[in-house]
Amino acid sequence: MRIGLDATPLLGRRTGIGRYVLQLAAELSARTPGDELIATAFTLRGSGDLADAVPPGVPARSRPVPARMLRELWRRAEWPPVELLCGRIDLFHGTNFVLPPSRAAGVVTVHDLAYLRYRDTVSADSARLRELVPRSLARARMVCVPSPSVAEDLQEEYRLSPDRVQVTPLGVDPAWSAAVPLAGHRRQELGLDRPYLLFVGTLEPRKNLDFLLRAFTIAAAEDPDGPVLALAGPVGWGPDVRIPEALTGRVLRLGYLDDADLRSVVAGAEAMVFPSRYEGFGLPPLEAFAAGVPVVASDIPTTREIVGTDPDLARLVPLSDVTALAEALAQRWTGTEEPERRRRRQAVTAGYTWTATAELTRRAYERARAG
Repeated sequence: MRIGLDATPLLGRRTGIGRYVLQLAAELSARTPGDELIATAFTLRGSGDLADAVPPGVPARSRPVPARMLRELWRRAEWPPVELLCGRIDLFHGTNFVLPPSRAAGVVTVHDLAYLRYRDTVSADSARLRELVPRSLARARMVCVPSPSVAEDLQEEYRLSPDRVQVTPLGVDPAWSAAVPLAGHRRQELGLDRPYLLFVGTLEPRKNLDFLLRAFTIAAAEDPDGPVLALAGPVGWGPDVRIPEALTGRVLRLGYLDDADLRSVVAGAEAMVFPSRYEGFGLPPLEAFAAGVPVVASDIPTTREIVGTDPDLARLVPLSDVTALAEALAQRWTGTEEPERRRRRQAVTAGYTWTATAELTRRAYERARAG
């Protein structure tokens, strides 16, 4: 079987969806030797970098066409077919919300429904998914989602038959379980030479950073010698994150970190803070657990699915309760942590592997081809 895969998320700085596409492509290529996996990209900018971005052994075939033009055409019509971009295929997987027209069987991944459920938190480009996703669902024989909660949202919004939806949870690279805190000189370079709490993610409205900073202002005032708050991740869309004057010197912006630095920064944190208003999955908390690190997170369906409700391992706080979040941030984890708790956090992540993601995705392919 010739499988086409939208590898556009591999271009540029890699977000969570980019990591998903990279690991999925690598696993599919390694574990389905009888099939041919073909990566393509729907973009003009950076399309020449695709061959270097895909995993070894995965051919890249695409035509440089502006992404906005393609999306506008696919929003309105059944042209151009994806075969014009990547050649003949038996199945195409739209990995990032959009499934192009095709004569082949189609599978699409819908990562979340923020564009419907939290419209004020998405960019104008993401808002176009309100029209693109329904068209993609109509074209798709199978739909992949990262969590049971997104499956429920999808079925509620679009009345999809449950047998058309495949839950394919994301995985954790084994390197997370072996991660160690940064060496002294690198910690000093990043300004992390004192205890710190850590946020990881794109700096954008859905991540609820204003709420986090309000809570941290309260916690910092009560404990002037307490940990700093470090923000790791690229700037997304929307207004810039404003650090209150009261937090001068207590909040660090680390920017985008490469994988090795990110793992070590997470491993050295007192706790991972994940205050999102809505998520389709919860990869940063899952990776923090793999490193044995406590999590403070919003009490939303996806975080409950990932980290559970044991307060010894993670603290879940209501979205609107700034006092509860401040109290959770003020909890000092490091001095009271026991090796047993770290092992229990790591045990939670045991079933989340990229091999399992690929196997479940492959199951969706087979059902799509049979349908």
